[in-house]
Amino acid sequence: MANIEEKVEKLIKSKIEELNYKLYDVEYTKEGKDNYLRIFIDKKEGIDLNDCEKVNNEINSLLDEADYIKDQYFLEVSSPGIERVLRKDEHLEESIGKEINIKLFQKDETNKKEHRGILEKFDKESITIKEQENKIKIERKKIAQIKVVYNW
Repeated sequence: MANIEEKVEKLIKSKIEELNYKLYDVEYTKEGKDNYLRIFIDKKEGIDLNDCEKVNNEINSLLDEADYIKDQYFLEVSSPGIERVLRKDEHLEESIGKEINIKLFQKDETNKKEHRGILEKFDKESITIKEQENKIKIERKKIAQIKVVYNW
């Protein structure tokens, strides 16, 4: 599925930028019996429904012509949200110094499946956060999901 995501990203990125949006992420996933192609867009002022509709209308024909996805799917265009998922290095880079929540595939040596702290640094193999007074280094291969924490 990552290959489809990469192809779609290359296909639509310049069109989205022409419309003055940033392509934040592309996700192709199966939920139950349905397939979803999710396009996450962003801009400084935030994203509203009109922005999503505008991008949807502009990229729909590009996706149909390229025909990368042979199965039936639902196209969703949306904002990554306040508590956005961090999947790429550029997402992590933009979030250094911010509070994040890391969910692990299974409990670690501290018997925790989740860690929350300030993102200090990352590299190809690991992510380092400051959780209360402790610095914790977590192997990336053990991470199921990373999200920005928004303190309401």
